[in-house]
Amino acid sequence: MALGVYITFRILDFPDLTVDGSFTTGGAIAAVMISNDYSPWLACLAAMAGGMIAGACTGLLHTKGKINGLLSGILMMIALYSINMRILGAPNKSIMGMDNPFSGEHVMVLIIIVVLVFKIMLDLFMKTDIGLALRATGDNKRMIRSFGANTDVTTIVGVSLSNGLVALSGAFIAQQSGFADITMGIGMIVIGLASVIIGEAILGARTVFWATLAAVVGSIIYRIVVALALQVEWFDTSDLKLITAVIVIIALVFPTMQRSMKQKSLARKRTEELMRSTGQQAKGGM
Repeated sequence: MALGVYITFRILDFPDLTVDGSFTTGGAIAAVMISNDYSPWLACLAAMAGGMIAGACTGLLHTKGKINGLLSGILMMIALYSINMRILGAPNKSIMGMDNPFSGEHVMVLIIIVVLVFKIMLDLFMKTDIGLALRATGDNKRMIRSFGANTDVTTIVGVSLSNGLVALSGAFIAQQSGFADITMGIGMIVIGLASVIIGEAILGARTVFWATLAAVVGSIIYRIVVALALQVEWFDTSDLKLITAVIVIIALVFPTMQRSMKQKSLARKRTEELMRSTGQQAKGGM
């Protein structure tokens, strides 16, 4: 999920709120297919396809419908609520007790392998012509258009791929928890943003390799921080969203404050040096 949010938030600079809906879409598709005796891996592929379709719809609303990016994501998120309810057929769907690869003893090893595989695949994709065009679209649309690239297509591809990864994450979570719920995606965009921002604050984002690694590491650190915060006596499990919001606020404000302090310190040093040199010139004149 963090890798998916990284694509829209950092690469495309696109405020995509479809994430909250597509996460649930992935979980819903996986839960329904598994409950109907389909292969869990096939269910994951179908979930990813469902998320990509949702992302493509958001991209089309923005590029072809000329609707603001933020509003496009909100509209698709609202539409997905009803669509997800149709998929589930009820507010939630249980798959507890059904065999799937993400409910066994070695789930952590499997998750690590899956995350590394998708991270490497994303790194390789970003080095292809489409990936480079995607990155250029986020940096400067006018420039990439001048080279003959179709920024509408790259935007749709990027948003689609992002929501496909988010939906795949929802499918994994549904299998791991044993159920899919219509509200399971609420606040996921904030969690994804927190993961990306925290990771970049720690590892930086010098290259695509480090940026995707930062998103993965940031998601792990985020979960650790939340787990530690929930150990505090006056925090309840219902405060999870509040804790998430506070973490994101700190992660956003701290780098800005740090840069501001560095600029002030640098300006102070320059002022002191200027005053010192002015004083020396005055003494020399005397």
